[in-house]
Amino acid sequence: MKWHIKSFNELTNEELYQLIKARIDVFVVEQTCAYPELDNYDQQSIHYFLTINDEVAANVRILPANSKYAEPSIGRVMVVKKYRRKGYAKQIMQKAISYVTTDWGQDKIKIQAQVYLKEFYKDLGFKQVSDSYLEDNILHIDMIWERK
Repeated sequence: MKWHIKSFNELTNEELYQLIKARIDVFVVEQTCAYPELDNYDQQSIHYFLTINDEVAANVRILPANSKYAEPSIGRVMVVKKYRRKGYAKQIMQKAISYVTTDWGQDKIKIQAQVYLKEFYKDLGFKQVSDSYLEDNILHIDMIWERK
């Protein structure tokens, strides 16, 4: 088990391929949701991911302030199906929050969460700041985390 944190330019071709494949497997195939996975935010993102036996197990994408939102954001949060229910989602979110607050010195983080994960993010300190809305045919809400 190994944690990785890399900018887009630091990713190897193999790592990039594995990350995109894992994201498509989860967000497009598993959730049966046709949407533009490659959205031109990867290039400016920090990619925080977990590998187990040289295989991507979990991933988040961290975007700087004033890219997708005014605040820094964490997105593309996913754990590959066979690695779920082991606490990796919580661990990687805690690591991503720590990165944004420590490395970037930011006090606020915005996420776009699927509604069914509201309690998961709430337990990490995020608060709902929007009504629910459809994004790619899946109910979402916007949530904000603020340093106390």
